[in-house]
Amino acid sequence: MGMPPCQLCWYQRILMFPLAVILGMAAFGNDRRGAIYALPLAIGGVAVAGYHTALVAGLVPQWWIPCGAGPSCSDQKLVILGDIQIPWLSLLAFTAIVAFLIVYLRKTRR
Repeated sequence: MGMPPCQLCWYQRILMFPLAVILGMAAFGNDRRGAIYALPLAIGGVAVAGYHTALVAGLVPQWWIPCGAGPSCSDQKLVILGDIQIPWLSLLAFTAIVAFLIVYLRKTRR
């Protein structure tokens, strides 16, 4: 979309992209271990996306903003569907993945 990602967006991508590979391979091979390997990445994604969402919402003090040179982490200009910002979508995606993984792991534990 012609916008460079901020530092926190990069961290979220670093945590999200391996999930596609790990969960894809696990689903293809019907392997429960993929969910076990993916869960820590998804929980880390919830933490980073939650912090980024709080930052965009203005709930984090200015001295606590990690971004240096480059795009600002707290000034998100890209919105979808009217007023939904990208960090919120990332938080929703990571939270849904964590919830589905926990349900799957509990179901297959037996």
